[in-house]
Amino acid sequence: MLESAAKNGVDKVTIMHGWIIAYLYNNQDNDIFQKNLESEFSISRSSVTNILQLMEKKGYIKRESVENDARLKKIVLTEKGMSIKSSIDKAIISNEQEFDSIFTPEEKQTFLFLIRKLKTGISGQ
Repeated sequence: MLESAAKNGVDKVTIMHGWIIAYLYNNQDNDIFQKNLESEFSISRSSVTNILQLMEKKGYIKRESVENDARLKKIVLTEKGMSIKSSIDKAIISNEQEFDSIFTPEEKQTFLFLIRKLKTGISGQ
């Protein structure tokens, strides 16, 4: 996925950055705060802080004050973040097309079944 993203012009976006960018993109109509990301991705406050600082440094996001509480900062995608989202989408489509060209529909079904089974087994659900 990272290799495909790089081919589409994404500069070493980590998987977590990609997930956060997609989450922010899909929730543009809502105010998203650090706390939302902590619970959505089940990661610690310090980890989210470090991730957001790096994303802000790279210009993917910005923090904006909220009208009713100056202490709160909502997290918003920048134009660069939106562009990265578009590049990630292209990489995903490219990967899916390559996946589809390698496997028959039956093999794809079996593969996805096994991946889900593995995920369930690992998570203990």
